[in-house]
Amino acid sequence: MLIELILFLLIGVFFGTLAGLLPGIHINLVGVILVSLSASLLSPINPIYLVVLVVAMAITQTFLDFIPSILIGCPETDTQLSVLPGHELLKKGQGYSAILLTAYGCLAAIFILILIAWPTILIVSKIYHLITSLIPYILIVVSLILIIMEKNKINSIIVFFLTGFLGFLILNLEIKESLFPLLTGLFGISSLVTSIRAKTKIPKQLIVKPKIPMIRPLIGALIASPMCGFLPGLGGGQAAVIGNTISRTDRKGFLVLLGATNIFVMSFSFLSLYAISKTRTGAAVVIQELIEKIEPKILILTLFVILISGIIAFFLTIFLAKFFSQKISKINYSLLSIGTIVFVTLITIIVSGLWGLLILIISTLTGIYCISLRTKRTDMMGCLLIPTIILYLF
Repeated sequence: MLIELILFLLIGVFFGTLAGLLPGIHINLVGVILVSLSASLLSPINPIYLVVLVVAMAITQTFLDFIPSILIGCPETDTQLSVLPGHELLKKGQGYSAILLTAYGCLAAIFILILIAWPTILIVSKIYHLITSLIPYILIVVSLILIIMEKNKINSIIVFFLTGFLGFLILNLEIKESLFPLLTGLFGISSLVTSIRAKTKIPKQLIVKPKIPMIRPLIGALIASPMCGFLPGLGGGQAAVIGNTISRTDRKGFLVLLGATNIFVMSFSFLSLYAISKTRTGAAVVIQELIEKIEPKILILTLFVILISGIIAFFLTIFLAKFFSQKISKINYSLLSIGTIVFVTLITIIVSGLWGLLILIISTLTGIYCISLRTKRTDMMGCLLIPTIILYLF
């Protein structure tokens, strides 16, 4: 059985790497395919092995997602906030350093998670309902802080409520995977179009390990992530905004915080299955479909897989970040950006249909307009914060 567990863990790492490097191939999409196959082609396979595969894939993808997000400005739904600080560092020849910052944040979160998993389960199982009632008010405070801290508060308000209205409208439409074209347009393609118009050229990237700020980013991530990992409607983006509001840090620290929050939110979604029998991510939904009841031994196995796949993914991220960073300056960045836009557009049509394409176009135009107002990109998180506040209030 041990050999089979190791084999499926490695398979999960392999597919997680592919999913992380290819924009638009999210664990949610792969999860739907796995669930549909589990009742037919995969039925002879022990469900525990498939759980190992899903967990390893989800954790690996969380690490690797930051490579296309930072190097080509094409984020997944959980890495959208890495585009601006990552892209700014890329233009200074520090793209490799930017990816390393997220990788170290992810790795630190893995080890912290192993230490706090059991206490977190005990605490959340007792105070879950209390936390739920406080969420909208916490998010309102965070939203106000985001606006107050801006120099141009009028533009900040415009961006926050414009994207908030767009997010509320789109997320209430019955369109499959509508979050993908929404966030890709606002944070990804809008940045690519802006770079093409500005004729951005990527300098040779420095392959050096940066000074990595850990304490403040990890404190912010550790406080915000459990809330977002256990409660519906909240993800890595909201956790990063809340965490950075709690523990202010600089651009490099924010990338560490992003890496940590994404790992925490994904991992806590697995713990929530055990603690409160709720699913918070696509990967958790797949596990619930495969195994009806999460027993303690399954939880221990899950934590073990998180640890091992996280360590493997960390070294894979460093290796691939170095490889792609050395190549990126030799590529015509405008052509690469155009190719990425075409690829993501095709993925959107396949996943979300023509309505998804319309959402992508509207979101991209909105993102370009918001960029022109020269406010912080975190203001565009109104697209998720306002729908979540409304969800909890009403």
